[in-house]
Amino acid sequence: MEFYLKALLKTNTDPAPARDAVAAILADAEKTILTKGAPEGEGAKIRSWELDEKAIIVEITSGRYVRAHDAVMRIKKPLAEKLGKDYRIGIRGIEAEKFTIRIEADHDLKNKNIPYVRSVDYADGMLTLDLEMGEAEMRNQVPDRILNLLEDKLKQGDYGAKAEHWNLLWESEDREFKYGEDPTEEMLKRGWLRRAAGRGQWVHGPQTTKLFRTFEQIVVDEIIRPLGINEMIFPKMVMWDVWKHSGHAKGVYPEIYYVCAPKTRDPDYWEDVIDYYKVTHEVPTALIKDKITEPIGGMCYAQCPPSWTYFEGRTIATESLPIKIFDRSGTSHRYESGGIHGIERVDEFHRMEIVWMGTPDQVVEFADKLHERYMHIFNEILDLKWRKAWVTPWFMAQEGLVGLSAEQRVGTTDYEAPLPYRGPDGEWLEFQNLSINGDKYPNGFNVKSQSGEPLWSGCSGVGLERWTATFLSQYGLDMENWPEEFRKRFGEMPETIRFL
Repeated sequence: MEFYLKALLKTNTDPAPARDAVAAILADAEKTILTKGAPEGEGAKIRSWELDEKAIIVEITSGRYVRAHDAVMRIKKPLAEKLGKDYRIGIRGIEAEKFTIRIEADHDLKNKNIPYVRSVDYADGMLTLDLEMGEAEMRNQVPDRILNLLEDKLKQGDYGAKAEHWNLLWESEDREFKYGEDPTEEMLKRGWLRRAAGRGQWVHGPQTTKLFRTFEQIVVDEIIRPLGINEMIFPKMVMWDVWKHSGHAKGVYPEIYYVCAPKTRDPDYWEDVIDYYKVTHEVPTALIKDKITEPIGGMCYAQCPPSWTYFEGRTIATESLPIKIFDRSGTSHRYESGGIHGIERVDEFHRMEIVWMGTPDQVVEFADKLHERYMHIFNEILDLKWRKAWVTPWFMAQEGLVGLSAEQRVGTTDYEAPLPYRGPDGEWLEFQNLSINGDKYPNGFNVKSQSGEPLWSGCSGVGLERWTATFLSQYGLDMENWPEEFRKRFGEMPETIRFL
């Protein structure tokens, strides 16, 4: 890793009278402040310097330690003190005339559009970044964040084209399916549901709604009550600060529905919009976009993060651990980038979210119990053909957070089921997951334990659309074909609403 910086320390007057003082300070800096914190021989180097009429021009090179942008900040202070006191020469700021970072890489970047980077070139196993930034960016460690981003991109490329790796853990016995139709199409024909006005959005009739409520009650009876999980209500409009702390702000942008507030509630301010609609019966979105704020956040994308504002900055009493909570208070919204289809890939969906927090041992122990309860439901009540897989997201793998030991099981388990209408070798649908997130959320939201032990957390989302799609794909819409235990819990089928 190599840094090169040609920096201009801009002065309020000609620095020539202080030439000898500048030379002495820079010579001393290479032996002292530019080596502090670095192994021997690994400090920053001043390759050259010269004076201009309104600047001290310094060329600095460095490796990983005392990086060039840090080095120029270190030499600014003694220069400013000496020149100001003895020569009445002030340093007004720092400008990076040329700033490059070179790093070893065995492949080029797919996407080279990086903030504050003019260009990215790849040659002879090296990536060269040409940066454009001022003193504020260097002081705020923007070059280091760019380097972290670059290393993430390289590691993601090394890990593979897919965002995650998949390893089978368990699979139920094979079986013959007697139903092979697309359940969404048949539900439409029978009037169980109807497409709503929005993209990937449905109005669910009495039949699918009762299916949702039956699945929900099964979760309450078989998981929530036996495992002592308390109900809470999590916000469904999520502010940027929440996603910053949770880490979602690093990449959630292509998939969220954004929320903007009106600039004012003054009716006079909105009169032209109101009048336009009254005259044309069309909503003037071009006018509206100038009357709303920039996005203040987005609709709920993942239910877990906003719950953490309840715990943020607090210390949890030992007697309260492990904390076990769940939410079922509203919809989640996700712009489905892979394309919408039926009720299994939608932009608006209904979900129960289970969240737990405690010591690492408590979190793993609860996850094991939750796995057992899911297996009971899917085998004994729904009688599904399904499998369970350990999923390693690339960003967890690169940080060494997964599969290190039985006690350190950070990662995600996906539950998948075949959709018979897709064919014998067709699609398996992820209809359930369970994640142990390690200390990601407690650290992100500054949550501590009374004992000082590390806090971990986990989460598991029960997607009612996914459960319904999976169950009906394997058993169809006719109740007589459903497993007996599920029929008992479902009860009578609601009558279909009929239209003339």
